[in-house]
Formats: sequence, structure tokens, C-alpha cells
Amino acid sequence: MSAPLEHYGLIGDTTTVGLVSRYGSLDWLCLPRIDSDACFAKLLGRDDHGYWTIRPATAIRTLERRYRRDTLVLETEFACESGRVRLIDFMPPCVAPRDATRLVDEAHDVIRIVEGIEGEVPMHSDLRARFGYGRVIPWIQCAGGRATLTSGPAALAFSSPASLDPDWNAARLETNFAVRAGQRLPFTLTFYPSHELAPAHPVDAEQELARTERHWREWAGRCRYQGRWHDAVVRSLLTLKALTYAPTGGIVAAPTTSLPEELGGVRNWDYRYCWLRDSTLTLDALMRGGYLEEAQAWRDWLMRAVAGAPAQLQIMYGVAGEHRLTEIELPWLPGYEESRPVRIGNGAYDQFQLDVYGEVLNTLYDAHAHGLPDLPHTWDPIVEIVDFVEKSWQRPDEGIWEIRGGKQLHFTHSKLMTWVAVDRAVRMIEEFGVGGQHRLEKRLQRWRALREEIRLDLLDRGFNTRVGAFTQSYGSDALDASVLLIPHMGFLAADDPRMLSTVAAIEKGLTRDGLVLRYATETGVDGLPGDEATFLICSFWLADNYAMVGRLDEAEALLDRLVSLRNDIGLLAEEYSPELRRQLGNFPQAFSHIGLVNTAHIIEARRAGKEVSLPSAA
Repeated sequence: MSAPLEHYGLIGDTTTVGLVSRYGSLDWLCLPRIDSDACFAKLLGRDDHGYWTIRPATAIRTLERRYRRDTLVLETEFACESGRVRLIDFMPPCVAPRDATRLVDEAHDVIRIVEGIEGEVPMHSDLRARFGYGRVIPWIQCAGGRATLTSGPAALAFSSPASLDPDWNAARLETNFAVRAGQRLPFTLTFYPSHELAPAHPVDAEQELARTERHWREWAGRCRYQGRWHDAVVRSLLTLKALTYAPTGGIVAAPTTSLPEELGGVRNWDYRYCWLRDSTLTLDALMRGGYLEEAQAWRDWLMRAVAGAPAQLQIMYGVAGEHRLTEIELPWLPGYEESRPVRIGNGAYDQFQLDVYGEVLNTLYDAHAHGLPDLPHTWDPIVEIVDFVEKSWQRPDEGIWEIRGGKQLHFTHSKLMTWVAVDRAVRMIEEFGVGGQHRLEKRLQRWRALREEIRLDLLDRGFNTRVGAFTQSYGSDALDASVLLIPHMGFLAADDPRMLSTVAAIEKGLTRDGLVLRYATETGVDGLPGDEATFLICSFWLADNYAMVGRLDEAEALLDRLVSLRNDIGLLAEEYSPELRRQLGNFPQAFSHIGLVNTAHIIEARRAGKEVSLPSAA
């Protein structure tokens, strides 16, 4: 059985990610890409779905773990009766093809170094790879301390400092050994295409460890934020970088699939894709952190992904901009804590969501405002997007939360983002001269009128006077946390009476133990049975609203609470259940870490009396 989410640590090489439990079990790893088939899938099933564990072969008295400072090198220290031992887990960063020598499809390495600290500790390594998300048993060839595991197009080369004891019936590789104080024993697992020769020699583990530490510390050292939450911000930025597919600049929402929003429930989705809804907040987090190159790579990925007809714009894409993300179920996996079904792919990719048009243009506007170099030939797509919004903004859609109930509504957040799309296009002309204002004067006049039409419509129909709040959709009494973004988008100031009453309504009707839900699932609007926990990014948005109106003590207290919900090594999932005191949903979640970075910056700026870099309110 898999461990609680809080027990997992993340290692990664900027093309894929592995999750290692507190007791040294690598339970999730997709190779060669973050969205490839998993070769270790115990996270979503049982032992026979694949894992690799290294742990003491004796009783463990105490256990501590940490990341080496400002890195993704994970250390777990076991204290046993006969001594103490340290397990060092990491993946050497891959180099993007544009930068140098190593191609994406070449070797990816997982390196695990066992270091003796005191006495002598008996240890056990057990590797049970299962390709195809735990379904396919590989062909194993073994000689001494080396082995290869092959299945279809994929293969793994395994190297152990001790002789392997293969269990052919169970298709697993075991090693029993002892480590004494001062010894360092390296285990390596290398992915390679099966049509190529296996690597002749294992990688130099110590050399790769030094390179990996240097890489991450140099990267973390570029962080500009030096405020009260510095360590939490740096850890969140490192996590965000780990969720980046370096060759393209795409950033996935999470490295996992089907981790449930409710234990035993059906709200289990594949998050190993790039959502347009995250684009502006991602860009802001990277720019505020001082990561211009990553922000530019994300903006460039965005423009490549959305290239084409605006009517075909999707809410999400693959890490290289893939369009087809067909959703299927994997019946042989029982799911995390029996939460079925397990899904790969995401059927929401072909939903119609109006908010994505605002996300794209808001990201381009922010890129200009932050001084990112212009991309050539972007103006024509901007014109096409706004022209499409002009014809389509009054259509119903499925909304930011990807409602699957088959009900299309006039979602308030969707209408807000159509206003954003038009507003940012106008501002790019007026403030930056994009496209040439004189040449576009007639279109500019029409767009200004359209912007005002959408604004009046939203104020008239989106604000429910009975509830005293902007509600989920036109004519609805239901609350929705997405309206907390209204001040972020510059539509209204945070201290506008309508926003103040909206915040009060959400505090009263859409929180559990002080944390914010996306919406009330009991309304049935999403057409799914069951419930979900509080959605962490929404609580960060509430803290932002507190800060923007000067409720700084409350903003800081809420941010401190959210920081305290991270696991012992600083990672956040998508959701948190106050009742269970557990993290839920896909893990770790980019959106949650983006929220932490942005909220810390907003509070620090407000505390210092500075303006936050948000568009001025209409």
C-alpha cells in the first residue's frame, strides 16, 4: 500500500519526477517524460505495481529527512540499534537540447547513495519495476551487480555495489548488504531506449551528486525574494522548476495522476499537463522570484501551444504542446487508498472555456510589463483572439473548474476573463504600442466599447444583491472562490464595497476551518458524486485580498497557516482536509506553490507600503 501524501518527497531532473516515501520507497516514476507511462506505480496500487525501496533490514528507531539546502537532493537518516545510516536520493538535471549536449531521449538517472554514519547497519534493496503503469513485467537479464530490465521501447539499467539476488518468479531484484560508518555505496538506475545498447558503465554517482547540488544551489541563488517567508518561497520555486519540462519550457500542474480529491471517491484526474488557467500566475511567480529565463520559456511555450484558430484554443496541452489528451481508465490499478477509477489523459481538454482567452492575453500583457523580449508575429494572433471573444463572450461555457456535469452556465469568472482579454489587448496598444496604435484606431475604438459592454454586463448580472456577492454564475446564489481574482485582474479594486461584501460572503459560506473551498459541491453543479477538500490556491487568493485592503495581520496569519500545512520537507498538494488533517489531490501541486510565492510577495509589498504589480482597477 502507498504512503500518505505527506510522506513523499520529490526528486527530479527537469524532464520527469520521482516520489520517494519516508521509508525509502520510490513509488512513482514516469520515464522518459513526466507524462510517460509509469514504471513504478505503487502510489496508485500495491507492491506488484512497481517500486524500488532501500531501507534498513532491521528495526528503525527514529527517522529524519530533509532536502540539502536549496537543492532537490533528498536525505533520509535512519537510526537503528546497531548504528545510523543516510540515504541520499536525487536525479541529475538533464540539459535541454537548446543548451548543450544531452538529448531528451537519452539516459535519465536515479541515483541513491547509502552512507554509513555510525556503527554498522544491515540494509535491503528491493527493485520491482513494472512498465505500463504497473501492468507489464519486464524481461530481466542479470550478471553480478548489474542488470537490465526491458519492455517494448523502454529499458532500465540497474547497478548495485553488491551482487544481486534475482527472484525470477516475482521478477524482482533484491540485494542484502551492510554499510559501516564512513562507507558510501551507490545504486544507480538509468533509463535508455531499448533499441540502443545499455550504458557500458554506471554513472559516476559522486560526480553527479556534486553537479546536481551545484546546479540547484546556483539556480536557487538567483531568487530575489528575501522576505520573512524566504525558505518557503525558495522551496516552492524549486518545486515549480522540478515540474518544468526543460526542453520546451512547459510546466505541468502536478507530476501525478488520479490522486483523489476525496479518499475513496471518483474525483481523480491526470494533472501531468500544462493548463492555460495557470499561465499568468505562473509568469508572475517566476518573474517575482527573479527567473526571467524560465518566465520567457513559459511564455514561448504558451504561444506555440495556442498557435492556430482561436475557436480551437484548449484549456490544457501536453508538455510539448500536444493537443490530443484522450482520457482512459486503467482498471488493473486499485487507486490511491482504493480511490477509483485511475485515469490517464484528461477529457477536459476539449471543453469550451472562455477564461483561457483572457489568460493568454493577460500573460502576454504581463510579459510586456515585466520587460520580456517580444516574440515576433504575436500581434495577428492577438487580433484573432479578441475578434473571437467579440463574437463569443456571451456564450455559456464549462468554467475554470472544468465542470463535467454537462451543464453550461454563464460563469462569472469566465465573463471576467473575456473582459481581461479585451482590456489587455487595448492596453498593449495604448501602453506599449504593440501593433501600432494609429493603424489600429478603428479597431481600438470598437474594442474599448466592447470592454465597457462586458464590464457593465458583469457588474449587472454577476453581482447577486440577495447574496451580497459576486456568485458562481449569472442568476445563481452559489459562491465560487474564483471571483476572488477580480482585484488581481484589475476589474475592481479590492476595497470596492462589492468585493468587500464578496469576501465576507466567502468567509461565511465557503470556508472550512478558515480554509477556502472552490465551490459547494452539494449544489450538484459539477455532476459528480461525493465531496472535495479545501482548495489551497483559493486560500492564498483570500490572503491576497486581505493584504490588498490593509488587513495585513490576517493575511500574514493565513499565509503562516498555509505554510504550516506543507509536509516536513516543504511540499503542498492540491487540497487539504481539515477534518482528516491530510493533504489530498495531485502532489505536489504547482498551483499551490505558485500561490505561496505570489502571496508572500504581495504581503511583503503591502507591509512595506509598496504597490503590488497588478493592473489598476477600472
